[in-house]
Amino acid sequence: MKNLKASCLLIFACLLMVAMHSCKIEPIEDIIESVDTDNDGVADNVDNCPFEPNTDQEDADGDGIGDICDEFNLVPKAFCENGFAGIYPCKDYDLMGFVPLNELGNTTTQGSDCWGWTDPSTQKEYALFCGTTGVAFVDISTPNAPVVIGKLPTNTISSPWRDIKVYNNHAFIVADGANNHGMQIFNLTRLRNVANPPQTFTADKTYTGFGSAHNIVINESTGYAYAVGTSRLETYAGGPLFIDVKNPLSPIDAGGYFGYSHDAQAVTYNGPDTEHNGKEILISSNETEVVIVDVTSKANPVLLSTISYNNVGYTHQGWFTEDMKYFILGDELDEVNFGTNTRTVVFDFTDLDNPKHHMDYLGPSAAIDHNGYVLGNRYIQASYSAGMRILDISDINSKNISEMGYFDTHPEHNTTSFDGAWSVYPYFPSGNIIISDINRGLFIVRKSGT
Repeated sequence: MKNLKASCLLIFACLLMVAMHSCKIEPIEDIIESVDTDNDGVADNVDNCPFEPNTDQEDADGDGIGDICDEFNLVPKAFCENGFAGIYPCKDYDLMGFVPLNELGNTTTQGSDCWGWTDPSTQKEYALFCGTTGVAFVDISTPNAPVVIGKLPTNTISSPWRDIKVYNNHAFIVADGANNHGMQIFNLTRLRNVANPPQTFTADKTYTGFGSAHNIVINESTGYAYAVGTSRLETYAGGPLFIDVKNPLSPIDAGGYFGYSHDAQAVTYNGPDTEHNGKEILISSNETEVVIVDVTSKANPVLLSTISYNNVGYTHQGWFTEDMKYFILGDELDEVNFGTNTRTVVFDFTDLDNPKHHMDYLGPSAAIDHNGYVLGNRYIQASYSAGMRILDISDINSKNISEMGYFDTHPEHNTTSFDGAWSVYPYFPSGNIIISDINRGLFIVRKSGT
């Protein structure tokens, strides 16, 4: 079909050229070389994808068809068949691509957090992978042929806890246990034009309003970042620091809230508690409880409520459901301290001033849950040795949660240990999900059949 279309276009081009030159026929070679159907600067006779602009002519699988129009270039590295994708236990999720630790940084010995960026200009998708020695930037636009574009080294020393978020095409990176690291800021559009990857980058800016931080969260609708888990000896005793990043390369200290916070989510609220609609709400996971604070006024944050629960191990990280009615929490140490299977705690946040415990969900193994995020009716959870678990939360209102899929990046075991999947990022438009694995590196997976 493609050859037929190209032939028709060439015939049309010939007729047009004849007409324009008063029936003086040009050499056919000149006519062919002048046809560029997709206007990408590459003539159709040498273009490996003549109907879609692809100036770079990328062809990952070497089949002569450009990646942008190759219907076969998304073939998984390993299909999930009979419960396995290669050596990895799975259910309904295929392995699309993989980058081992040693390719994500020469001295990276352990993976930690990850996040993603989709270039608004090119629509290319990038995985941002945190390791002990810095952050690796990986082009996963062709997920079965990922390319490490480069690395941003740590600002100070190695750290097993590194975290990253994205706002306005910039990455914001912090590290825990790395004194004087501050917050590195990197302009992600620099990834577009790297001639000879991988490249070693330098930060565009380093914010020094704090030294060490465990995590960074950003409310993209307001342009405020919140550094959490900073030093307990500083002004806010490790509580969230408010930083205005609307101009990413000119961050401004905007205050803070007292009391150590390990992780958080910041939202412009639009949920069932209409009293607070339009306000900026920070939900912090504070070791022993969840704390809800109205941070609309950075100079005067207002505590709305706190809530704890039975058998607290370590209140680690949580995420709102999309309707903002429920908050889904992971406790990092309850499996260790109390011997339960993977426990996910759900709170009813219908009334932000009076939150209530809604339910507990217990997973099929004793693995420890870590970071988790909501996408539609799915809760995508990194569960250390059990890998990525996908929970169906469509009937959460009736206290019914079930596991609908998984991809286990740590096939050795699903026991209570700090190995395997640290975090996930499920928000790429393509449907790709990335998993940062402590021991192995970067996994790219996708729901089977999509």
